[in-house]
Amino acid sequence: MTSRLIEIFEDEKLVEKVKRRLSYLFQLAELESSRAGKTGMEVGSVRERIIVALLIYKFGEANVETEIPITEPEVDAKLFGEPVSIKTITGKSFGGVKLI
Repeated sequence: MTSRLIEIFEDEKLVEKVKRRLSYLFQLAELESSRAGKTGMEVGSVRERIIVALLIYKFGEANVETEIPITEPEVDAKLFGEPVSIKTITGKSFGGVKLI
């Protein structure tokens, strides 16, 4: 599966799309998850859905399983049957995405 994830970074059109849109989509997620100027913990779930949508866009709906029970530890989706854990990092000076 690792080699399949690398495809995301080798697809130049997709890389450009991600560069243009991901930070904007993450900002929208923060706005949707904010109250009284504070970002709530649910921002992680919203960002997770954005990343899952990217995986579906790249690999197709048939290859990304999203119906994972909430009780399943450290699994947010399955890509080609393999579990994927998505973590996003919030911060003014540092932010990012981690796929395990």
